[in-house]
Amino acid sequence: MTHGFSHFTRRHALSLGAGAALVGFLPESVLAQGALLARKIPSSGEMLPSIGIGTAIIFDFENDNAKFDERAEVLKTLVAGGGKLIDTAPSYGKAENRLGELFAATSLRDKVFLATKVRVADRAASEAEMKASFEKLKTKSVELMQLHNVRDPNQSLDLYREWKAQGLCKYVGVTSSFDRDYAAVEACVRREKPDFFQIDYSMVDRNSEERLIPAAADAGCAILTNLPFGRGRFFKAVAGKPLPDYAKEIDVTSWAQFALKWLLGNPAITAVIPGTDKPQYMVDNLKAGMGRLPDAAMRKKMVETVEGF
Repeated sequence: MTHGFSHFTRRHALSLGAGAALVGFLPESVLAQGALLARKIPSSGEMLPSIGIGTAIIFDFENDNAKFDERAEVLKTLVAGGGKLIDTAPSYGKAENRLGELFAATSLRDKVFLATKVRVADRAASEAEMKASFEKLKTKSVELMQLHNVRDPNQSLDLYREWKAQGLCKYVGVTSSFDRDYAAVEACVRREKPDFFQIDYSMVDRNSEERLIPAAADAGCAILTNLPFGRGRFFKAVAGKPLPDYAKEIDVTSWAQFALKWLLGNPAITAVIPGTDKPQYMVDNLKAGMGRLPDAAMRKKMVETVEGF
């Protein structure tokens, strides 16, 4: 059995080409809202669009041309709307493989800010995992290499900085999604001062808000937030509920935008990376990075609204 998508017909591959006009994938209503919000990466001054995409689970598939085509449209829509950031990892099953094939099919690699990860290991294992990721992603370097799920407060990033010096990555970062590791993560971030810090953060999971996010901001990190819908708990909380009238004041037209704009209303957050499997959801996410954002008072009100359901 042939696994993956390494043996496309020429017709199928060409049908996924980037095309002459990527903006054709976005409704005029989205384009009319203006440019996608971008925020500065503190260590370099480079501007990074605030809406990206995570690839866990939804890019982990094989032998499914329908999903492949749909994910291709998602990536095209991201780029057409001014987005760039795609976050993946070796631990996300076949996600890196699929992304590499999608880049080959759509010619979008040079248009994206690609982030992947390496799990905590010894030097040889870390280097082997990095090289394997590059092979799967069909790239010679990535924009961001992250140490996945820091657990040791004395964790060093020296190896990652060597890779950065060699041009294998442009930025280095650390990630976490486990409350039990937060103390270790905070110690590492304060000492190592990575370019990027990625953390789970949402309206229904604000445990990183009090110490970790301020610590990362103080250390000069660009901050990425994963699990922006709290593993679906946010949508469960708002299911069947109408948007509050005040949502119009921040140009919100969906609950997904409500959750993402709440995140971006925190000026410390550089970008959000929701998992997205359909082009229409990508369009909806992009709208969250356009128009007005909530201030601190409205962010508090938004939390109270959701917690009141």
